[in-house]
Amino acid sequence: MHFADPAEWQDYLTLHPETRYLDTVVIDLCGNAIGKRLPVSQVAGILGRGTPVCGAMQLVDVMGNTADPMGHGFSDGDPDGLARPLAGGFMPIPWSNGAGAQALCVMCDPETALPYWYEPRAVLDAVAKRFESLGVKPVLALELEFYLIDQKRGPFGEPLPAASPFGGRREGQGQVLSLAKLEEFAPVLGAIEAAAQAQGLPVTTIISEYGAGQFEINLAHVSDPLAAADHAALLRRVVRGAARAAGYDATFMSKPFAGQTGSGLHLHLSLTDGEGNVFDPARADGETRLGHAVAGLRATMAEGMAIFAPNLNVYRRFEPDAFTPVTRDWGENNRSVAFRLPVTNAGSGRRLEHRVAGAEANPYLVTAAVLAGVHHGLTQALDPGPKATGNAGSELDETLPLTLWDALAALRDAPILAGYLGARYLEIYAAVKEAEFASFREEISPREYDWYL
Repeated sequence: MHFADPAEWQDYLTLHPETRYLDTVVIDLCGNAIGKRLPVSQVAGILGRGTPVCGAMQLVDVMGNTADPMGHGFSDGDPDGLARPLAGGFMPIPWSNGAGAQALCVMCDPETALPYWYEPRAVLDAVAKRFESLGVKPVLALELEFYLIDQKRGPFGEPLPAASPFGGRREGQGQVLSLAKLEEFAPVLGAIEAAAQAQGLPVTTIISEYGAGQFEINLAHVSDPLAAADHAALLRRVVRGAARAAGYDATFMSKPFAGQTGSGLHLHLSLTDGEGNVFDPARADGETRLGHAVAGLRATMAEGMAIFAPNLNVYRRFEPDAFTPVTRDWGENNRSVAFRLPVTNAGSGRRLEHRVAGAEANPYLVTAAVLAGVHHGLTQALDPGPKATGNAGSELDETLPLTLWDALAALRDAPILAGYLGARYLEIYAAVKEAEFASFREEISPREYDWYL
C-alpha cells in the first residue's frame, strides 16, 4: 500500500483553498465509515505516520461497541493504532459546502507503521496477491442497492418510505426500471451522482429497483480489487451524505420493509492475462476456466455466508422466488441463481456475477471471500456441475446456513476460507458478530410481550 505525503496534501489545498477540515475515514469490520475530523492546520503533521485512533475500532460491532475480541480492547489496555491516509485518497466532501475534505485511511500498527492484520483492506490485499502466481488479474466492479427513506421515523422507529420531491406523495410501490421514477427523484439522485463524480468514484448506471424508493448504482470495472472495494465503501458514504443534504435519508439495510424486495451488494468479476479476458469463450479454455471459478464460489458459499450476510436482518432477503440466491446454482442470464453469467455484447466481456451479499456487508471482506472462492476453484480445477435453467430459487437449499447463528458456526469451521482470509481473522470476525448478536438478544421485543406475557 502507498501512503499520502505532505506534497500531495499541498496540491489538494491548492485546488481547494477553502478547505477547513479533513475527515480521516477508516472502514471498520462492519463496513461503516469511522474516523476523526482534523482542522487543516493539523493535517500536515499526521502525514507520514498517521493520526492516533483506538486500534480496536477496527473490531467494533455495528453500534461501535467492543466486546474485547481475542483480547483486543479491554485486555490489552485499548492502545492506539495509527490511521494512515492512502496516496490518492484526498477528496472533497461535496455536501459540506466546500469546507470539508476526506482521506481514506488504513489502520496501522504504531510499531511497524504497517496495516494491522485485522484491517479489512489488508485482508483483501493478501487474497488479491494470490492471483499474481497464476498470471491473471481480477477485473471487477461492485453494484449497490439502497432505499431512499424519510428523515423522520415511524412511531416504533421504523423507516418511512421516501416522499416524492414533486407533490410530497409517499412511495408505496416500486417501479422497476422506471425512467419516470428516475426523473421524479432526479434532484436527490443527481446530487448523489455529482458527489460521486466529485470524489472520483466511477459511477455508471443508475436504475429504479423493485422496492418503493429503491435504487441501484453501478460502478465501472477496474483491474484493482482494492480500488473496486474502495469505490463501494466510499459510495455508501456519498449516498448517505448527499441524500441527507437533499432532505432525505438513505439506508443500505438489506430488508428495511417487510413485503418489499431486499437490497444487495453484487460483484461482477472477470480475469485478464496477456491475451485478454480469461473467460472469453473464443479461447480454448475460456469456458472451462470460468466453470472452475464458479465451482470455487459454489464450494465457499456456505462457509462465507456470515461475511455476505453479517446481521440478523440480511437473512430476511433469502426467500424463495425473490431474486435472492437460496441455492448454490449458477446459470446463463438468470437472476434466480447465486452466480449469474450476464449477457454481454462480446465474448471479451464475459464475466460472472456474485449475487449473494447484502447491501450492508463489508465490501473488502465480500471481495476477499469472492476472490478466495475463484482462486480455489481455479487452482483445484473444480467442476461446477450443470447450469440451472428456469427458476432455481423456488425452494431453499437446506444445506446452506440461512440463519446468522448457523452462518457464524460455518465460518468458524471454514476449511477453505481460513487458508485465504486467515483462520485468526475468521475467528475474530465471528467473535465480534457473535457478541453483537448476543447484545441484540438482551432486549425484549414487543412481540415477546404480545405472545408470552
